[in-house]
Amino acid sequence: MAIFLQFLVGLIFGLGLLLSGMSNPAKVLDFLDLGGIASGSWDPSLAFVMAGAVAVTFAGFRWVLARPQPFFSERFHLPTRRGLDLRIVTGPAIFGIGWGLAGFCPGPAITALGFGTSAAVIFVAAMLAGMWLARFIANRPSMSGIVTPADRVGA
Repeated sequence: MAIFLQFLVGLIFGLGLLLSGMSNPAKVLDFLDLGGIASGSWDPSLAFVMAGAVAVTFAGFRWVLARPQPFFSERFHLPTRRGLDLRIVTGPAIFGIGWGLAGFCPGPAITALGFGTSAAVIFVAAMLAGMWLARFIANRPSMSGIVTPADRVGA
């Protein structure tokens, strides 16, 4: 049952990405090009997509967190830290730069693989390589310069 629900949610998510135009990098780049406001080439439609996503997420979190436990786990796994660290700043910065340069973010890029475009294939390959590199660096605190509480346990 859980696999069917996961498939159904993924299918709805993918269809939403296709219908909203998020899987089209040109549409995303037209939205991100704020210089196009004066010339009329700016496409504000993705702001409505984002607003809709935030509204659904807000309502969904309120509904789910009101439950005593999640559907498919023993307990909720929520972050407890409130502070910022280097990873919290650099991760979104790298994400934003990549999104602005390529017009893809992970979900739409995977959806766009179905079109078979070379841009989607290259982006997903680079994304997977970046994920591997980030994990490689994170697992070697001497390379990343980031010390986590778990690193201090053995010290």
